[in-house]
Amino acid sequence: MKSILFNYLLKNFLKTLLIVILIIYCFGLILNLFEEIEFFKNIDVSIFTPLMLTSIFIPSMITKLLPFIIFISSMWFMLKIRNNKDLLTLKVYGFSNIKIFLILAVASFLLGLFILIIVNPITSSMVKYYEKTKSQYARDIDHLVTFNNNGLWIKENIENGERIITAVKPEDKNLIDITVFHFDKNFNLYEKIFSKKANINSNNWLLEEVVLFETIDGVFKRKQIDKYEIKSIYNYDIITSLFNNSDTMSFLDLILDYKKLIKSGYNKQFLNQSLHSMLTLPFLLFLMTALAAIITMGTLKRSENFKLILFGLIMSVMIYYFKDLSIALGKTDRIPLILSIWAPVLALSFFVFIGVLQINEK
Repeated sequence: MKSILFNYLLKNFLKTLLIVILIIYCFGLILNLFEEIEFFKNIDVSIFTPLMLTSIFIPSMITKLLPFIIFISSMWFMLKIRNNKDLLTLKVYGFSNIKIFLILAVASFLLGLFILIIVNPITSSMVKYYEKTKSQYARDIDHLVTFNNNGLWIKENIENGERIITAVKPEDKNLIDITVFHFDKNFNLYEKIFSKKANINSNNWLLEEVVLFETIDGVFKRKQIDKYEIKSIYNYDIITSLFNNSDTMSFLDLILDYKKLIKSGYNKQFLNQSLHSMLTLPFLLFLMTALAAIITMGTLKRSENFKLILFGLIMSVMIYYFKDLSIALGKTDRIPLILSIWAPVLALSFFVFIGVLQINEK
């Protein structure tokens, strides 16, 4: 009998979670579809393109919202079994509040691990495809930045033509082994610049150990200069912000290729933030499920439903803003970055521990 009740609990909890995910997916699909249609309205593509891009973008969004999705699902499921007296039946057959809480919370934790290891690599690949496809249709293609196996590539318009910049890799706030090509408005090459290192902290790039080739009477003349300055619309902050999208990196990428990503020029702070944010997912799912159980198991009165739902929503909003505030403090070095990521988990753990002791007495 206990195995039947256990299966009932788990099956119906996951069913409720799936229904909530499908509802949010549909809402996300509708809302994001309008944004994609707006993007493609002046581009000759079929309706299938924005629909396809929206479909592959929403799963990543759902993954980020999963702690709050599972909280809503847990609240809904717990209120449902409480209102139809199934909770009372479970208690009659030996399922205490703490046992029910553990079954649901551990299931959420295992679900979090499954998402990190199996689902996250898929969603990150989908986001990569989404961004790559949209970049092909970007309206402003005069200014492009890309980073691949051949290094960093930049294209930008200048006053009398175009500029293409390549660099082997970024290093701190510098570009290493940089090459600059200047073209006139007829796409004729009129200047080449080679430099060992370029400081890109500001829009005025300072190049060191420069070899400059410029055309004089149709012939390239070589000139060696210690320092040379060029003005660009890009700087270190702008370039790094273009690649600081954790959605394109999977948990496995961060674990297996961490050192490789550092050598490729990715910001260490950004990688640490992404890695630890992902690591908190199973714990947050456990704690949000536990929080929903604590709120709903406190009473069996149906009249309390509205108050419980309202309290749950307030708690969700508070946790969301506390999480954002904590990370903001970490990014500004007010507190250690790793601590800022785990602080909401630690604070919620303390609250849940107290709550579990209380529901265990009932």
